[in-house]
Amino acid sequence: MPPRMLIIVDVQNDFCEGGALGVEGGGAVASRIAEHVREHGAGYDRILVSQDWHRGDTDNGGHFAVPPAEPDFSETWPVHCVAGTEGAALRTEIADLAEELGERLEIVLKGHGIPSYSVLEGTVNATGEQVDQLIADGHWEQIDVVGLAYDFCVRATALGSAERGAPVRVLRDLTAAVHPAGIPSLEEELTAAGVEIV
Repeated sequence: MPPRMLIIVDVQNDFCEGGALGVEGGGAVASRIAEHVREHGAGYDRILVSQDWHRGDTDNGGHFAVPPAEPDFSETWPVHCVAGTEGAALRTEIADLAEELGERLEIVLKGHGIPSYSVLEGTVNATGEQVDQLIADGHWEQIDVVGLAYDFCVRATALGSAERGAPVRVLRDLTAAVHPAGIPSLEEELTAAGVEIV
């Protein structure tokens, strides 16, 4: 039977309420993802968990709006998810899950020194695999994408996976958007690209 993959995108402290770039509903999404993995994790052959892992000594290729510049929340952002900081750490619900499942949850780091939205730009820590290559090479039965934020990193990951021929689903209840008003047009874009939204 062809393998199935779950990609958990950037469920980090800085992207949840109270963080540098908190998404409303981020904490609840973290809880629901953890519950989903506990209930359905055995059905996935691989579970990838990505983290933005930006440098603190540069603007990461223009990704950070450095004062006095103001972030536009589209292409430039407040300083967030600096490698090794509490903001870059996995949200408690996901960190606890990682402790429970050990090697079953494979950490992927992305965006060290550059803007990075898609998990396909990252590398699997334990194996050194490029996620892009892993998805392009795999004869996947299904890739499920969840996490934060729906309209940026989840979007980019889902679209990138679909472009490489993988059957992709976004599990809608397991994500939240920076700009909720834009969700209808976002979902039109995803559906047009062959991404299933469930």
